Amino acid sequence: QVQLVESGGGLVQPGGSLKLSCQVSRGAFEIMPMGWFRDTPEKERELVASISNRGGTTSYDDSVKGRFTISRDNAKNMVYLQMNNLKPEDTAVYYCNAPKRPYYSWGQGTQVTVSS
Repeated sequence: QVQLVESGGGLVQPGGSLKLSCQVSRGAFEIMPMGWFRDTPEKERELVASISNRGGTTSYDDSVKGRFTISRDNAKNMVYLQMNNLKPEDTAVYYCNAPKRPYYSWGQGTQVTVSS
């Protein structure tokens, strides 16, 4: 069973940066496309970034394009989300998972709060 553990969230001022990490506990990680999602009380969980299994193809929601960068290290079973120029509307719980169904079991997520 795949386990996903997100970390790296926190409180940051508008314009600041954070880097989220996701540890994936499963062999053959290198065949798994991955994505980062975020969850707010106002919106359903949305996919904000995805990356192909070897990292050659990435995709971003328009709301984060140019500010967020998804990457992965297949040797370490890790997926990352570098978030720059953060805005208050980026405040959410962030999760990693497969970019589309079927999803793996969701991790606990990591809270990102953007506020002055």
